[in-house]
Amino acid sequence: PRRLRLEVTVFGPEPRREEGPVLCLGTAPSTVHRRVGPGGALTQEQCAVLTNGTGALAQVRARWGELHSLYDGFLAANLHPRHPVDRHLCLTRLRGWLVHRDYSRELGPECQTGFTFTGQAAMWSFAVPCGMGHTVHLSVGLQLAPGHNAVRVAFTRAGNGDPDTLSPTEPVRIILRPDLEDRTNHATTKAFTGPEQRWPGAVQPRPDGFAFAPTEERTLEIWAQGGGFTVEPEWQYAVQRPFEQSRGLDGESDLFSPGYFTLELDAGDTLTLEAGIGDRDCPCRPDWDGVPTPLDDGPDTEPLGSALERALGAFVVRRDDALTVIAGYPWFLDWGRDILIALRGLIAAGRHREAREILVQFAHFEEAGTLPNMIRGVDVSNRDTSDAPLWFGVACGDLAAATSDDLFGTPVGAGGRTLGQVLAAIARGYRAGTPNGIRVDPDSGLVFSPAHFTWMDTNHPASTPRQGYPVEIQALWWATLSVLQRIDPAEDWGELARTVKGSLRELYAVPERPWLSDCLHAAPGTPARQAIPDDHLRPNQLLAVTLGALDDPQIARGVVAASAELLVPGAIRSLADRPVDVPLPVRRDGRLINDPRRPYWGHYGGDEDTRRKPAYHNGTAWTWPFPSYAEALVKVFGDAARGEALALLGSAVGPMDGTCLGQVAEILDGDAPHPSRGCGAQAWGVSELLRVLAKLGAWE
Repeated sequence: PRRLRLEVTVFGPEPRREEGPVLCLGTAPSTVHRRVGPGGALTQEQCAVLTNGTGALAQVRARWGELHSLYDGFLAANLHPRHPVDRHLCLTRLRGWLVHRDYSRELGPECQTGFTFTGQAAMWSFAVPCGMGHTVHLSVGLQLAPGHNAVRVAFTRAGNGDPDTLSPTEPVRIILRPDLEDRTNHATTKAFTGPEQRWPGAVQPRPDGFAFAPTEERTLEIWAQGGGFTVEPEWQYAVQRPFEQSRGLDGESDLFSPGYFTLELDAGDTLTLEAGIGDRDCPCRPDWDGVPTPLDDGPDTEPLGSALERALGAFVVRRDDALTVIAGYPWFLDWGRDILIALRGLIAAGRHREAREILVQFAHFEEAGTLPNMIRGVDVSNRDTSDAPLWFGVACGDLAAATSDDLFGTPVGAGGRTLGQVLAAIARGYRAGTPNGIRVDPDSGLVFSPAHFTWMDTNHPASTPRQGYPVEIQALWWATLSVLQRIDPAEDWGELARTVKGSLRELYAVPERPWLSDCLHAAPGTPARQAIPDDHLRPNQLLAVTLGALDDPQIARGVVAASAELLVPGAIRSLADRPVDVPLPVRRDGRLINDPRRPYWGHYGGDEDTRRKPAYHNGTAWTWPFPSYAEALVKVFGDAARGEALALLGSAVGPMDGTCLGQVAEILDGDAPHPSRGCGAQAWGVSELLRVLAKLGAWE
């Protein structure tokens, strides 16, 4: 792909000149970068995420030593032994200096030659001036211990044939200062609130390092191989985090360093610094035998498909004796719809056993036709979702189509139910009406959804007003009924599915415009035929095409053609930049905070309630629905459109290289230049891109 600038001059009474970016899509197979740099070319936004299979996290910047977000850290532990909870940040970063004789040089972007991310490790490379015109070549590799709240940092002094390389007989020292915190990943550290007095006394020096026990519940240990530790406490105050500041949040946190390590490093040597957090009486010191230290080798790029497969695996973690999916890093836990959408990518990648395990795990949570919207530890009480139960049906259908065994006869828990019975219970709950207000309109067969129950679910009332009959809910409902029709023909699921398909075509397709209404707006109890169809151009209608609920070729072509207006590189806008006839007001505390007739909001930033929420689903570009456009394009126009679809999907590589390396971000600005916003690594963004690539026969 090539990035160009388009310049246009309009000659009139007052000549006007405009210019803007143009991305010329590539036709070759897409690849993502493993290695970026050198140091001067690295940006603050570039980072990497490492995970350990239990919910712990390391999020580090490509520029060594820099902190861009409160969520950056070498070790953000998951302290619950059974399921994901909010992570606990303890080791924020390491600062380092190389010392040769009397010459000291800080490790930093000025002497950094690159950054490499392999999925299992992050690596920084340096060419460090050490005096008298000589240079030391150093690589630093970071790994998270699988299944443990522990991290290893390996320092390797590499040989190099350059004439300015310091002689291998000349020893050098590495001085390392760990910067610590003791907080959940959503909080900040303020020294004056007590840590300044308590934390220095919580440090216990040990022969190879120290233990830091800020509370009785946990202890952080850091130790070095072949090095010594010197106690010398210091604080760094008000360390800035631009990411949170851009979101209108407190972006300052204080850092505590209890002292420094000294490592003597000869040429060819590799020495390690390790850290683990556990109980006071049970420190976390995992066995690293058999786990090789990372090396900065391999190709600079990897195929998009294999990068996505690796990226998707980072979200699959343990929950009790089964599996779950983390919705996104660095701050999400397991969310209902995110888990179930991500399953479609796992299934496409052939990971059927894990997909089945997650489906069975999630089926435990079904109550009266509802599933959890989000899970916080063991709390599954938030059931404000009308789409998660239907995505459950779609995922069941995908897995059943991909396997030959009896999926729907799989037992679920001790109650004796099967997966098929759980799916039928969801549909019966919708038809009878769920306790949280979801219900089927008996005349049209369409599903009524309360406010903020769809994926456009910012907190009510400062939310996208979609109460009524959202179009994608009907597509998901039809797909779920189609699955039930095959496994439970004794009930009238097929007849209901035909009614839903007819109502979708009749009530959402308006002759005056080529796209479907996004929502039939209605108060609870209002039949669908009395609801108000809007004229909001959104990507949700694409699911009606891809899931097969809309099979009128002419209408489907109009949907795809109209949705092209929403595309940006690697994402699709949640709302078109055009005036609307049906107002779309967003209010906060009774105050109108947008223009209801021109609701598009193309920049996501600033205060959450008055700036970000109005933008979140009203112009912000999302990555997870983006592949549906390519899928719909080929479904409607056939194999002749496959090249165009693959070229569009390849545009996702740009954002992947520019922010969280090898991962797909949650959202981008709707306005150019479309910087990544929100969560840096999002499960459903990865899974949907992988799924559609596989469907188009382009997954490697």
